Amino acid sequence: MSTIVITGGTDGIGRYLAEEYLGRGDRVVVIGRDPDKGRAFEEKAGELGTFLQADLDSVAANRAAIEQIRATHPVIDTLVFCARFYRSFRTRTVDGLEATFAHFYLSRYLFGHGLRGALERAPHPAIVNVAGPGASLAAADFDDLQSTRHYSGGAALGQGGKLNDLLGVAFAEQYPQGRTRYILVHPGVTATAQTGAYDPITAAMVENMRRNAKPIAAAADPIVELIDTPPAEPLSAFIEGRRISVADRGFDAAAARELDAYTRDLLASL
Repeated sequence: MSTIVITGGTDGIGRYLAEEYLGRGDRVVVIGRDPDKGRAFEEKAGELGTFLQADLDSVAANRAAIEQIRATHPVIDTLVFCARFYRSFRTRTVDGLEATFAHFYLSRYLFGHGLRGALERAPHPAIVNVAGPGASLAAADFDDLQSTRHYSGGAALGQGGKLNDLLGVAFAEQYPQGRTRYILVHPGVTATAQTGAYDPITAAMVENMRRNAKPIAAAADPIVELIDTPPAEPLSAFIEGRRISVADRGFDAAAARELDAYTRDLLASL
């Protein structure tokens, strides 16, 4: 019996993965903010499923959820990041951070490093970061990671995807003797709930996109394969099931170190 932890596990790809592994008899922990969805998940999952309510925008809430998981699940086989939330307008979190940065990047940083000890106790541990690898470094403004000068929801989400690429690079570099495999995944445009706070124009565009997007199963099944058989390399990246190189400029180790130092300083300041 394996233990799978999934952020954003009450909807979309995360929910599909949760149900897949529950069906196999594995333990599944999902993290989300909606208590009604959480209760529905637990009622269907039975004793194998656990829902943790957490506002992933909040550093304190992330840390509290991590501590709870560590206390109840000393061994974790797979940690999957699926949570995302689009914001058409710049929003500040309770910590004073730009919300997409906090939710889409910082939460994943905290969970990956915070649960690494439990992962290392598993036979074949993996972190699967569903974010969208492959963009150039230009997708991120390293002089303004909090988007204080200019903000757009699409740019903030794109920047978050690139920061997650670099998160994977730094993670693999920091733990060269570790057994946890870090897997970056771009599932393609998928007909999920696409949760967010949209302006009317963006909302219409998203609804049109959902109508023409691939089914959830088509996006999630390649992820299931990666969870079942993690690549041998410490870091790997896939776009719609196709492996891409992590040796090009977009996965620059120096930029990853710079981002990691920035993140550590930021968390220390909080």
